[in-house]
Amino acid sequence: MSFGQGGPHGPGGSYDSSTPDWGAMADRTAARNRRRKLLMIGGGALATALVASAVAYAVVSGGGSSDNRPQGLPTAETLPDEPEQPDPSFSEVKPPPPPDPRDFISDSDKDTAPLNAGTLFPGDEITMSSRTYAKGATAGTKSCASAASGRLGPALTGNGCEQVLRATYSRDGVAVTVGVAVFDTEAAATKAKEQAAGNILSLPGDGVPAFCRTTSCRLLTNSIGRYAYFTVAGYTSGQDVTSADTKARQAGKDVADYTFNSIVNRGEAQASAAATAKAG
Repeated sequence: MSFGQGGPHGPGGSYDSSTPDWGAMADRTAARNRRRKLLMIGGGALATALVASAVAYAVVSGGGSSDNRPQGLPTAETLPDEPEQPDPSFSEVKPPPPPDPRDFISDSDKDTAPLNAGTLFPGDEITMSSRTYAKGATAGTKSCASAASGRLGPALTGNGCEQVLRATYSRDGVAVTVGVAVFDTEAAATKAKEQAAGNILSLPGDGVPAFCRTTSCRLLTNSIGRYAYFTVAGYTSGQDVTSADTKARQAGKDVADYTFNSIVNRGEAQASAAATAKAG
């Protein structure tokens, strides 16, 4: 059948119903294959995501479910509690503190060790900071006023002085006499120190000539426990000690420091003996 010009395929075209369009069919087939492949890829990814979600859910939910716990293991509720540990105990008993040495040199009832010039001023010399002083005469008296100047005597006797122990030390033309006044209590010794005026009388002898009887000398006063002590320092040549002098001043300080240490050592020795007796 002929339609003439202007047929379905354009001018001059022809149409044959018995001949298929192989190119169009191939195109349609290729398109279907592509769509099928994309659907398979997308479906696989979705399936993978679903599996991963399922695994994650199983892991999360399995931590709180006893169904996923290996058989035979106890639950947290059935585990026994840890036994309480007892606090450590120590049976060691600390020893009492040692006696205070000052207690012994402050009370005559405790200060019972032998007391005289020999025990308070032992040895033939003393050394203070590399300065050595030779010991001269020593003396002790229960007549406290006789060992002191007229101005110092009343402070001693008025506060119940029991005795005065003296010793003299010398070095390079300077001599020092120290006098230790002994009282019954610390309060009495402190009061005597505060009331003190004048000086302890110098003690010559054993190679040391008279000194500080008519000349100006250096004086020091102090107390510790039930002991008040006084020093007088001057030149054996008879010259005066001036306010600018350092030699006599240093000698007086050295002997005073030594006396302080000697009294403290007395207290420490008695405290140590008391501690040993108590421990035994």
